[in-house]
Amino acid sequence: MKTKIIEATNGPLNWGKFMVSRFDHEWQVASSVDTRFKSPLLQKIGWDRSMIWVADLQTMEAAAFSPGAVARSDLNKHQIWVCPLFEPFLEWLYEQDLSDLSALPDLVDLPSAPFNLRGYRRPGSARNRRRLLRSWRRVKALIDFRSRAEP
Repeated sequence: MKTKIIEATNGPLNWGKFMVSRFDHEWQVASSVDTRFKSPLLQKIGWDRSMIWVADLQTMEAAAFSPGAVARSDLNKHQIWVCPLFEPFLEWLYEQDLSDLSALPDLVDLPSAPFNLRGYRRPGSARNRRRLLRSWRRVKALIDFRSRAEP
């Protein structure tokens, strides 16, 4: 995995600490469970090579994002606990060339980002909660099926 740690500020008010990651050699890993097809595990579960993983190092929560989307909508979808600068940082990140993470700066100033004393978790939508529950049920069904098939 390729990573880059970036700090962000909005002047002397807030201080965000983030890690941006992208899978590298992990794309070669095949599933040890679903062996019907030889496609890489990440591709099998819906990842594409443009996706990035962004972690808020202060809150220790992270999510996968597709650059070029709408940061606010992405945060509503993932419902992770983030510092006040996460959304402005994500907006800034979506505008960058992400082909080489090491070329990104170590520090980003986001002067128009609003000040806030604490982080937050977006409430998300009931639709996202239902989708998460359906995904979990599919994973559980696959695990149950595999365990019954083994001698």
